[in-house]
Amino acid sequence: MVGLPTDASLDASVAGRASHRAPKGVKPPRSSRKERKAKDTARATSGRHRRLMPNRPFWQELPILIIVALLAAYLMKTFVFQVFFIPSGSMENTLLINDRVLVDKVSYGFRDIKRGEVIVFNAQGVLSPENAKPLPATNPLDSAIRGVQNIFGLAQNSETDYIKRVIGLPGDRIACCDAQGRMTINGVPLDEKGYLYPGDASSLTPFDVLVPDKKLWVMGDHRSASADSRSRIGTPGGGFVPQDRLVGRAFVVTFPFNSLRRLSIPETFKQPAIEAQKGKS
Repeated sequence: MVGLPTDASLDASVAGRASHRAPKGVKPPRSSRKERKAKDTARATSGRHRRLMPNRPFWQELPILIIVALLAAYLMKTFVFQVFFIPSGSMENTLLINDRVLVDKVSYGFRDIKRGEVIVFNAQGVLSPENAKPLPATNPLDSAIRGVQNIFGLAQNSETDYIKRVIGLPGDRIACCDAQGRMTINGVPLDEKGYLYPGDASSLTPFDVLVPDKKLWVMGDHRSASADSRSRIGTPGGGFVPQDRLVGRAFVVTFPFNSLRRLSIPETFKQPAIEAQKGKS
């Protein structure tokens, strides 16, 4: 059983507490103004008093959010992916006028181009004109609106950006047509029914070319409406597209939404004989 404190112990406790008090009539030293301000700041930024930033109305933050979103989209478009608007029917029925495709601008830095892929490239001075030139902007606001539209693929990107299918790689011999009207790569005939525009021939222009180093032979799927490599046969450059003109690989249709799909390589380009016969035909 714990005993009750005696009068002596109570007196000792009171005396101990009194020893820590300031002498009567002497005030404790007062903190300086600078010290008090530092304490207030520490209290405001710690624990439940912490406030990272003042609350602002949404309408004040909206312009900042829009600018950040546009900047992120611009950087994405410039270095990684870009949406392209289809202005012509040269790739029908694979791609239709007003379709939008997403273009991968990175992968060709890590792997080789493949036959049958759909690519976007700068055709200026390489192929005959095909796309209509966009009307010039009439004022700064119109120019700004077009810039935003280009970022999101809502308008024609450029009259010199073409989209075609890769038919021949460096060292390939491309010829048309054989006795059955088929185009051949390294002497191997292609079955183009799966992607060629209905009713079109493989080519009404006969040709037999060897693709130079670092160049590509490209053609549209709507052969009768495509200004492709065939359009410059016999001229300087011969219609071959330099690989350093590539913008990227179109790999998916993003709009209209009911046409959302991947752009895959037709099986006919995967024939082992095409690569095996390279340099032999």
